[in-house]
Amino acid sequence: MELKVIAEAAGAPGGGCASSGCGAGGDKLAHLPEAIRAKINNHPCFSEDAHHHYARMHVAVAPACNIQCHYCNRKYDCSNESRPGVVSEVLTPDQAVKKVIAVAAAIPQMTVLGIAGPGDPLANPQRTLETFRQLSEKAPDIKLCVSTNGLALPELVDEICKHNIEHVTITINCVDPDVGAKIYPWIFWNNRRVTGRKAAEILIAQQQKGLEMLVARGVLVKVNSVLIPGVNAEHLKEVSRVVKAKGAFLHNVMPLIAEPEHGTFFGLMGQRGPTNDELSALQDACAGDMAMMRHCRQCRADAVGMLGEDRGDEFTLDKIAEQEVDYAAAMARRAEVHAAIEASRTAQRRQSSETFVSIASLTRRRPARPEPRPVLMAVASTGGGVINQHFGHAREFLVYEASANDVRFVGHRKVDLYCSGDETCGDGESVLAKTIRVLDGCEVVLCSRIGYEPWGQLEAAGIAPNGEHAMEPIEDAIAVVYREMGEAGLLEPAAGATQRMSA
Repeated sequence: MELKVIAEAAGAPGGGCASSGCGAGGDKLAHLPEAIRAKINNHPCFSEDAHHHYARMHVAVAPACNIQCHYCNRKYDCSNESRPGVVSEVLTPDQAVKKVIAVAAAIPQMTVLGIAGPGDPLANPQRTLETFRQLSEKAPDIKLCVSTNGLALPELVDEICKHNIEHVTITINCVDPDVGAKIYPWIFWNNRRVTGRKAAEILIAQQQKGLEMLVARGVLVKVNSVLIPGVNAEHLKEVSRVVKAKGAFLHNVMPLIAEPEHGTFFGLMGQRGPTNDELSALQDACAGDMAMMRHCRQCRADAVGMLGEDRGDEFTLDKIAEQEVDYAAAMARRAEVHAAIEASRTAQRRQSSETFVSIASLTRRRPARPEPRPVLMAVASTGGGVINQHFGHAREFLVYEASANDVRFVGHRKVDLYCSGDETCGDGESVLAKTIRVLDGCEVVLCSRIGYEPWGQLEAAGIAPNGEHAMEPIEDAIAVVYREMGEAGLLEPAAGATQRMSA
């Protein structure tokens, strides 16, 4: 038996998430035509590997919305929340284009421009399409994407294709109107407000029609779904089956964000979000029918930078007002950066595709020995597909499952910053305790460095800290640690999560 480690991350410097198992990765796309693979190669939202290396940005040009969701409350001039529908400033198309040009010149790895709000882009067709029209002319090297609830989608498919938008995301939370009535109190349809089950029927029909039309035109469609425990959790398996059958490329099941302070109906009514285990289990259940995206960060409608980071404050209107960008020169520089990234990715793929970690020795001596149990491991990384972050500096941990068959990304868990210093961690006991609770179920945490105090508390909680694999590819390092656990006798099925190893 062998554990094949396919580490496609290039290890190039950069921010954002690093996890080659967190979406539609290269190994999962071998069956796709080369033309489709080329479309997603450097798209950080449609490709699991690309989001290690490439950035995205959203421009908030669409303030109006044509439906109401119980989980949504659009906020303007807000810099303290990071969730869909929140922005600091709403832009005109001209302002948006100026901002995109400035960001593309300053962040050459930015490959994708999306319009996702703060309302629904297709409920603001003039503003949205004018932005796309200008960008297709002035920045032809940037991929254009739009996200929509789908209500107005069928009538605008021709316009979408006219502007060379090859990636569309539709939020589809249900295919059953009875479920939809619990999520959407109303829609605005044909100049009137429609409520209840009838509203859900209309929305679902429009979403499915729009999905079919886009697929027929060769547009890649990603479906987003919000997991709402007790409302649509089990039903999302059917959603996944239906949208796959109609040609959707990727399914992104996201957790409900519902806190009272957000002012949403679900938040005020105490509707809880899913636990990490519930989200992972539902994603796994849907994965049987559909390629799953697991690296989503539920970005703001004005996010800028790599996934997992937001550099929007660097590009506010007042800061870019006087900038004059030579975009022809910027495109040349961007092409150089992209070529370097691709060369690095190719070299890493070549190296990693030949990397095998054998676990046959764990079973050879005792033929009747059961297959080693899977283990969850948490990783601190700032990007590039490598372990390169201090434990105390992590705002999120990437969670992988290592097993006898592979190493796969299963999700990310956000935490508060434990250490704000460069070298040492100060008083952070309560934050550390919360971090340990967030890491519940993980047996190992890999990071580039870690202090003495968190080391001890992690061990006391049954989590083995490991700082021995700094700057190594994540999947390779996890495979090595898993093999070492097996050699130490820690992978017996009956051992459970209480077994620990010393890193």
